[in-house]
Amino acid sequence: MARVHPTFEELVRLRFDARGFSLLPRQPVTSLLSGRYASRLRGRGLIFEELRDYRPGDDIRAMDWRATARLRKPHVRVYSEERERPVLLIVDQRTSMFFGSARATKATVAADLAALAAWRTVDVGDRIGGIFFSDEDTTEIRPHRSRSNVLRICHQLVESSARLTATGPVGDASTLNNALLRAVNIAKHDYLVIMITDFSGADPSTRELATRLAAHNDVIAALVYDPLGASLPARSPMHATDGRQHVTLPTDSGFQDRFQAAFLQRCTELRDKLRALRVPILPICTHDPVPDQVLNFLGAQR
Repeated sequence: MARVHPTFEELVRLRFDARGFSLLPRQPVTSLLSGRYASRLRGRGLIFEELRDYRPGDDIRAMDWRATARLRKPHVRVYSEERERPVLLIVDQRTSMFFGSARATKATVAADLAALAAWRTVDVGDRIGGIFFSDEDTTEIRPHRSRSNVLRICHQLVESSARLTATGPVGDASTLNNALLRAVNIAKHDYLVIMITDFSGADPSTRELATRLAAHNDVIAALVYDPLGASLPARSPMHATDGRQHVTLPTDSGFQDRFQAAFLQRCTELRDKLRALRVPILPICTHDPVPDQVLNFLGAQR
């Protein structure tokens, strides 16, 4: 059955699918994030523990040359990894996300991905929070390390999606940019920020805010798309509506080619802008189950 809106029960059940993939810096070699254009993925910070004598097998890169010269004996600096790496979700629930041609709407798929990432985050002991925005308002849930916070996130996702209708108000990029600005104020450094959106209406301010986020944090851009928004099927006639206007789409091959070229151009421009920031794009399609796609992109292939 087609899923127009997510349910709380569906998002909670995703906790059983939150395994087999990683949001941490050490990625499987087959992961999308291990490639040439991967994010910096700084990961958790390091805390200095002690300065001690060099022992056979120690990493030479940990050598403290000043202490070695001063003490006339090889010494290394020992660090431990911080216990947490906060994750901040930015989830788009605007009217542009209320579209799907087969299995689910983009808004529902975005909710699935957000819930899956939230469950995975608490499973590894990190804090999870979120910013959820529509065309009218923005809701913020501060990061906490608890399953109750994940349940709050699931409740918010269901509530935000339930307000979406085909005749709802259509805003501009202002709410997207407002959500990114809130993220800048929360994620000061060493966060993993996951933007889940179709990037509809992205403008120069969007890029400027994404640049500020990526300067001190790891950022992953999850681009949610529907295949019908990328390529029109060859059939006639086709009617489309935004809830207010009704149009009949041309069925000639020239229009279909221009439609597909416009989508590819938009994706290329977005990819190039994010690549300059070393922000990887995670493409998420509405036609396939989200856990399967995440395993394919971020999991170790069996």
